[in-house]
Amino acid sequence: MPAIFVDADGCPVVSETIQIANLFNFKCTLICDTAHEIHREGAETIIVSKGADAVDFVLVNRVQKNDIVVTQDYGLAAMVLAKQGHPIDQNGRLYTNDNIDQLLYARHQAQKIRMSGGRLRGPKKRSKENNERFKVSFTKLCASLSDQ
Repeated sequence: MPAIFVDADGCPVVSETIQIANLFNFKCTLICDTAHEIHREGAETIIVSKGADAVDFVLVNRVQKNDIVVTQDYGLAAMVLAKQGHPIDQNGRLYTNDNIDQLLYARHQAQKIRMSGGRLRGPKKRSKENNERFKVSFTKLCASLSDQ
């Protein structure tokens, strides 16, 4: 049976993830650093020391084939895909082998613009529709893996 891991630092859908994971009887683990300690009923919490990508490395070392990872980090999503896991973002977009290269390239281009002094727009304010899209997509993903 797949497990669910949440890159919980700044994740806006922790409660929704736990609720849906529990519906499918999937073990849910929140991984966060000491600056973002999160404890929720229905999920295990692993706290790691602060540091660049500390949460990512702990998470990717635990993920196995068919596990689900909730993250907004493209680099982590790429590593999860390499381990045959199923990464999904907080808006319900599934990261796949078909879209990850384009997402990583766009992130790289944005980083180059910022480093050269350019400015980019930030993300739009989070809406209820974002949460609904996540719940629908995440539920479908869990249902597709519940037989395994």
